[in-house]
Amino acid sequence: MAAPPDCCGLERSLNKLRSASSPSLRVRSQSEPLYVLSLERYTRDPEFSVCFPDSVNVCEDVFDAVLTDGHCRVKVSLDPSLNKLIQRNRLRCGSALRGVVFSAGGGDADAEDRTFHICSLEVDGMGGADTALRALSSLSVFSLPWLRKDSEDPATQPLRARRSVYLPLWNNHDFTGDAWRDTPPSRHREDQSEDELEEADVRPVVSLAELRRRFLSGSRRPRGALCVRILHKSRLMYYGKAEQSCECPYKAELQVADGSLSVCVVLWNTVCLDWYRCLQPGHVLRLSRYRVKESYSNRSGHNSEPNIEISLNSRNPTAKISIISKQQVLPDWSLPDLPHNFLCGQELSSCPHSIICDVIGVVIFAGRQERIRHKDGHRTEFEEYRWLQLEDGTSDQPITIKLFSTSQPDIQSRIQPMALVVCARLKLIRKTVGRVTAFEYLTNTPLTQVYCTGTGTHPVMPYRGFRPVRQFLQWLKQVDEASMLDRAVTGGYFSFPPLPVSLQSFMDKREGETGLISGAEMKLQCDRLHYRERRRFAIQCIITAACYHGREDSGRARYSDPPSAQLSPRVPRLKENSEPFKTPAKRKLIFNSGTPGSTRKRLAPPLQQASTEEDIENEFSLFDGAMEFLVGEEEDDEGDDDVEDEPFSIVPTSPMPHHLGLACAALETIPRNFCYKRRHVQAAAVGLHTNSFQKLLPHRELGSFSPAPCYTGYFTLTMRALSDGVMLDVLFLPATPGNLHWRPLPLTHDNTWDSVLSHGGFSLHAPPPTPADLIATATQLTNQRLVCILEACALGGDKVELVLNRAFPLRN
Repeated sequence: MAAPPDCCGLERSLNKLRSASSPSLRVRSQSEPLYVLSLERYTRDPEFSVCFPDSVNVCEDVFDAVLTDGHCRVKVSLDPSLNKLIQRNRLRCGSALRGVVFSAGGGDADAEDRTFHICSLEVDGMGGADTALRALSSLSVFSLPWLRKDSEDPATQPLRARRSVYLPLWNNHDFTGDAWRDTPPSRHREDQSEDELEEADVRPVVSLAELRRRFLSGSRRPRGALCVRILHKSRLMYYGKAEQSCECPYKAELQVADGSLSVCVVLWNTVCLDWYRCLQPGHVLRLSRYRVKESYSNRSGHNSEPNIEISLNSRNPTAKISIISKQQVLPDWSLPDLPHNFLCGQELSSCPHSIICDVIGVVIFAGRQERIRHKDGHRTEFEEYRWLQLEDGTSDQPITIKLFSTSQPDIQSRIQPMALVVCARLKLIRKTVGRVTAFEYLTNTPLTQVYCTGTGTHPVMPYRGFRPVRQFLQWLKQVDEASMLDRAVTGGYFSFPPLPVSLQSFMDKREGETGLISGAEMKLQCDRLHYRERRRFAIQCIITAACYHGREDSGRARYSDPPSAQLSPRVPRLKENSEPFKTPAKRKLIFNSGTPGSTRKRLAPPLQQASTEEDIENEFSLFDGAMEFLVGEEEDDEGDDDVEDEPFSIVPTSPMPHHLGLACAALETIPRNFCYKRRHVQAAAVGLHTNSFQKLLPHRELGSFSPAPCYTGYFTLTMRALSDGVMLDVLFLPATPGNLHWRPLPLTHDNTWDSVLSHGGFSLHAPPPTPADLIATATQLTNQRLVCILEACALGGDKVELVLNRAFPLRN
């Protein structure tokens, strides 16, 4: 890139706004592209209607962005009309922009201090998803000067709302930004006088039971300090709403106890910024200058026995919090130990539904992050989750966990296969298939906490001495690490628990899900999906074409010819040398009567970029992870593993705007073999798209990892909705005995198309048919009316993954 001129194009454009007398002036950027370095999200406040009068009923979120032209940086706000591009991950960190129209975002008297606003833009997709990485590869983008009167970083607070911190891009429960302290504040707030601080330090300790007695007797003014132990810690709760002007609308709850009573302590607003990350279960606290209230469970009628709640706020009064070291804890306080209820995998099958427990295990599967929509009556939020599977040596079946955000982003980002994980305060969920078989999995409670090797959390946790933990560590000594590493899988489509195998059972267990919908309605709902949002639909269809894609077509290929095997009374002809499901196919098996002239293009290898966490560990040992429970975390060696320099093929596909879904499995759909040496790069590639250019990976990085050994291939099915003729391109990944998605059922079937589709896979008690045999019998589906259960997930941009979970034949 050429040397920076005295005044770059971006600066010339924005200088016009600085010097303009009219606040309504708009300026279009020069022909050179601009690149997005970061995106930040926050909720609107009551002044939103002043800034954006035309968008009052359009959105709940506002976004700021940092842009560069390669010479300087500028922080801008984005018009709410652009939110949809961000929600679909079309406008994202690393995007190249053209035709950007700026306006002055503020009416400051000093023109040099004016902020800027983007009214409209065009996302440049001609250069591909890696345009920004290539264009800026030779620059240290975070060393570029800021476009303002000084060279300092602009304010870290939102530009268009009175909020003190930004929200994470994809959920409301994690923290983000440097405002969240990871060490206790070194000094107290300025509004506290020295007399007040001294008075708080010398107050005598009062028990929680005595405090409760005084409160219930009518004494509302607390006297005395509290010395309590944290038993449990909740995740963050964000309560910001458009009609509220609170700058830091956060709260978090701590379950604390002394020798007399257990109560809830609530951290409010900026107290969360100062203390949430610092306080952990097991810590002993001294609290003063607090307020006492009737507990929420009493106010909501959930608890007949009166209890109290402790509020810690930043003012009226300003709470004083200190962590007491182990040496300073007095025996007279009789503080309780941390409560734990560790259960092993073998014990879960005999436990009652909804029991709260803790588990420990080694991760053998870490799914991709997905999101579901949650409505609380006031606004719509997205809950971020992923599936985990742990082994603890006590059962043939892994411990399956649907893990939502726990406000521990630094720890959750390190949960990868072969990591040792403790999940505390999980709830057991049990599902039945038919009348006999139960599938259980664990999921979050409001107090769930997660601890993982590689984060430094295990050495300080008191559960190391528990018998189940010791037994687990003893089992690890006997584990065949190489075998476990070969089975470790990450990412890909995953659905659990299994659905019923009959239409009547499915309809009986819908649990509030919507009924059958038309093809047009389904298309409309899929168009509304946000990035990585997942939904389930039921629709009546017939299958009009089928195609099989072997394992070698799924590892690095992004697209392939659309399935065009038309089902007719004739028996379809197959290509020779088809391979069974049991072994990875070496040649592509496809029943295709489409255009024979389609060709493959050879592309350059994926763009190389070093990981922010370099890895050269060539050997892996579960013992090293287990040592964190015993002697503490050891430092990781640092280095760099080169990305495999192997090209991959793409088969072009003709556009089919009238079809909904992907004509071929996307990179995100295929489960990947875990690569320990490049685990940090792989975790970032499987995860949600980042909002920081510093952590951005090449678009095709995921394709550099091999498909998991348990993955054998998939079918693409073209379906026509019976309601209105809408065409759907659907993926079908049949469950096979022994693979990741398989859970043994006490049912047998004949492996015909009807049975395979209604069971979601092949019979456990019979050899699965080869793809050739199955395609050869595809005429069984001719004119067969099916109720299809489809899983839809928006993968970003216009890509919507449609996976067939079940298809139930409709009998006359």
